[in-house]
Amino acid sequence: MASDPPTPRSPTTDAVDAVPWSVRVVGRAPDVVPRPLSARAVLVRLAAVHVTALVAVAVLAGFGAQWLAEREAVNDAAQTTNVLAQAVVRPALTDALAAGDPAAIDAFDTVVRSTVLGSDVVRVKIWDPQGRVLYADEPQLIGRTFALDDAQRAALASPSTRAAVSDLSEDENEFEDAPRLLEVYRPVWTPSGQQLLFEVYYPYEPVAARSAELWRGFAGVTTSSLLLLVVLTAPIVWGLIRRLRGAEARRAELLQRAVDASDAERRRIAGTLHDGPVQDLVATSFVAESAAVAADRDGLTDAATRAREVAGSVRGNVRVLRSLLVDIYPESLGSTGLTVSLRDLAATAASRGTEVTLDLDSRTDDLPDGDQRLLYRVGQEALRNAVTHAAPCRVRIVVTCTGRATTLEVADDGPGFDPAVLDLPRDDGHLGTQVMHDLAAEAGAELSLATAAGRGTRWRLRLLDRSTPRERP
Repeated sequence: MASDPPTPRSPTTDAVDAVPWSVRVVGRAPDVVPRPLSARAVLVRLAAVHVTALVAVAVLAGFGAQWLAEREAVNDAAQTTNVLAQAVVRPALTDALAAGDPAAIDAFDTVVRSTVLGSDVVRVKIWDPQGRVLYADEPQLIGRTFALDDAQRAALASPSTRAAVSDLSEDENEFEDAPRLLEVYRPVWTPSGQQLLFEVYYPYEPVAARSAELWRGFAGVTTSSLLLLVVLTAPIVWGLIRRLRGAEARRAELLQRAVDASDAERRRIAGTLHDGPVQDLVATSFVAESAAVAADRDGLTDAATRAREVAGSVRGNVRVLRSLLVDIYPESLGSTGLTVSLRDLAATAASRGTEVTLDLDSRTDDLPDGDQRLLYRVGQEALRNAVTHAAPCRVRIVVTCTGRATTLEVADDGPGFDPAVLDLPRDDGHLGTQVMHDLAAEAGAELSLATAAGRGTRWRLRLLDRSTPRERP
């Protein structure tokens, strides 16, 4: 730790340590540093968006193609079933079959196997309205009774052809070995007018083939459209990226020029004061002192006293101006670091009747330049307030650096004040505190105050770790 010899703290300083902190400016996490705009990154993201869109469209197209293929297959199966019912089933259907006559069942089976069953039809059933299977190309189903579902009962109640994709989960489908089939049923009538239900199962493979065909069509159109969109938009995006990068570079250049111009102007003003009025006043003090010596030699005591008073007043003004030069342009902050600059502030305050103790962390000068400047400015304003409103007093300046935060604390054992006055409309008397508020708010730092009448004043500035700012992608 780099520090001056410790100075015993007064009871007033101990008292202000007991005053609770009041947060004047709420700190925030340091802003992330935006990563420079990269044309490659933008193009990669654009490509990722197009790929994502292509995948999404492909998935949606797959569902759409399957739905359309099933609709087409269901409609075709319904039409085929109507033709089979009219041309094959009704002429071969007899009342004896409805009564369960084995000979009639065999005769109907011969017709079905010769004219209906094949690669396009995998199952045929005839039901009565009570759910009993009168005929099936699977003999084990004949004579068994199953509960008709709502669609089958609706087809019988309101004669119509119903078709759908069956998942074959019903008990009647225990002999099917395919995962899905197209199921079509419609009512038929015996010669005597008895209503029966004619049911046909078609294979699902044509539906899958048609779905793949439609999907390839959708995928081809979608892919070609997206590729065309990429080709058309890539030059536009590239041009916009170049313009944005140019604007960023110009903005950074203007900002640096503004900072440089501000530093140059402060340096010019400080140089003008140092080389002009300060030197003239120093020469004036020498002249006044010489006049005092000459007056003493001639025995003019009153004139010598007045000349020495003038010389002392001029020297005091020189010290004030030199302190002002440090305030305007703290040259040591840029050349030797924060530690020396704070020592210069302490020396200036000492010349105005204020005793200053420094307790600085050894890592103080390793802080980023922006943080050092912020700590210096806030410490300068807090010390200036102590000199102006609390002198003669003792001031303690402490800087601590941890892995997560840097803290500046400026405490004096002066008379203190009621912090409520800071919330009143601002006047010239509160300008220094307003400067500290503005500096902390602009930097996103936390500024706190602990003070009370007769208990001194303590300011604390806390900065979150900003040595390795994160990059925003």
